[in-house]
Amino acid sequence: MNNRNLLIIDDDAVLAELLAEHLEMAGYAVALAANGREGLRLANEIEPDLVVLDVMMPGMDGWEVCQRLRQGKSAPIIMLTAKGQEVDKLRGFHLGVDDYVTKPFSFAELTARIGAVLARARHDGPPGRQFISDDLAVDFEQRRVTLNGQPVELTPTERRLLAFLARRPHRTVPTEQLLAEVWGPEYAGEVKHVKHYIWSLRQKLEADPGDPKHILTERGFGYRLE
Repeated sequence: MNNRNLLIIDDDAVLAELLAEHLEMAGYAVALAANGREGLRLANEIEPDLVVLDVMMPGMDGWEVCQRLRQGKSAPIIMLTAKGQEVDKLRGFHLGVDDYVTKPFSFAELTARIGAVLARARHDGPPGRQFISDDLAVDFEQRRVTLNGQPVELTPTERRLLAFLARRPHRTVPTEQLLAEVWGPEYAGEVKHVKHYIWSLRQKLEADPGDPKHILTERGFGYRLE
């Protein structure tokens, strides 16, 4: 048994029940919510280890639910959507989504993604030191990032990505290595995940994201933190 609690928020009752049955067979405890308001109520009651959240729901859609969850919850979120547009993925990543699965999907694929996201959250441990460069400071022990002395709010995945680069300053890390270490081997080849989060980090950390001084790109290879 995993002893991990999952919350599925989806107005497609048939899909949600079949998915819940599959995940329960994999050892998870699963709660279902048919709409956003019920999902927020259950999230407060059961404190899930991970939330599977559909985007397209009547009333309160998945974007609003995600935003409200992120105001007080740190549980990883996997978004389900029938859309595959890049702008939707960027919006989800900016709101703190940990992964993004496009419908239709296989239950086996989603189960693997859930396991990978939970494993990342479980092994997100601090090494107990700091990285400081000009106006940017990363405190690994406190899991705190400041810019010009002011705290910067990062999503869990943004924090892991920045921390991985900060532990290897001035060294270009290959994109595939970032995928394997920050997201997991299940994400091999999905380089857009890295690009999206690098873009999001630059929006928060760079005075001019178009001409970054902290997070630099070596085209065709990877990224480094200066």
